Amino acid sequence: MTAAGADFARRVVQWQRVHGRNDLPWQGSRDPYRVWLSEVMLQQTQVATVRAYFSRFVERLPDVQSLCDASLDQVLGLWSGLGYYSRARNLHQCAREVVARYQGAFPRTAQELQTLPGIGASTAAAIASLCFGERVAILDANVKRVVARVAGFDADLAVAANERALWDAATALLPAANVARRTMPRYTQGMMDLGALVCLPRNPSCIQCPVRANCHAAARGNPERYPVRTRKLKRSAQSLWLLWVESAGGSVWLHPRPTPGVWAGLHCLPLFESEQALLQSMPAALRRKCSALPAFTHVLTHKDLHLHPWRLLLPDTATHWGAGRWVAPQEWPALGLPAPIRRLLETARA
Repeated sequence: MTAAGADFARRVVQWQRVHGRNDLPWQGSRDPYRVWLSEVMLQQTQVATVRAYFSRFVERLPDVQSLCDASLDQVLGLWSGLGYYSRARNLHQCAREVVARYQGAFPRTAQELQTLPGIGASTAAAIASLCFGERVAILDANVKRVVARVAGFDADLAVAANERALWDAATALLPAANVARRTMPRYTQGMMDLGALVCLPRNPSCIQCPVRANCHAAARGNPERYPVRTRKLKRSAQSLWLLWVESAGGSVWLHPRPTPGVWAGLHCLPLFESEQALLQSMPAALRRKCSALPAFTHVLTHKDLHLHPWRLLLPDTATHWGAGRWVAPQEWPALGLPAPIRRLLETARA
């Protein structure tokens, strides 16, 4: 490690101790279950949102054994509203493998952690570093930004080889090889905190940055130029019609969504590609009782869903709509439901 690299790591560690985030609910214990759960939840999701979900999740499923023993419906129910539900399915499968392959004890190295479902290189490094002190670099979105700016790394990260090179640059910044076990977790947390609190995508607070003296982008006066990524995913849009069928007793007709597809594995109201298809799914006598509700848009990361709900109130649960079942009013709140479906159903309870 160069003298500049050692100075960089020292500054990050000192800054994190005083100014970093040290009150997050998954910090302090070095429990790999809690760190793993938080890292998965934080993928594509803000810390403020994750706090409440994390606390509720660990209250119900406090360790990897309880997660292993839970049903997928239970897991998806606790995850409902966080989005990217493949994370929850992988989480459940990973817990089962940790119990089956490792007797409930997480592997201690990033290399072995990556063999588990849903654990990529950066998540594996975070667990190994934060919990076991392994000298290994993480590279989540926040850390990519910090490393690219500090190193002045302007290669296009849309190219896989360039992302691997950025990982090498992150590794070069790590504390010394004989780092004390307590230093590595502090450094890793500090890199995440720098990206979240100081080295922001827009209007970074360079004047407050502890590694400003080490930063090529700050020296050049153009930190927002980094990182470089030319390939951008195009947004798309889709219109769907929802049939909200409810009995006088409050039961709702729900069916599990197929995998793959939108809301795969979640319980959902029947979906249709058109208003005509929705109306044709029921006898003519029921069509006259079915009414359209205001349409609304649900925004996913790369797609806008234009949702058109129709509501049908029935006196009993005698009528069925193909694959699915009637779900009692005390049961459906605990199921894994897409966020817009949950909000829609909750309007009836307001």
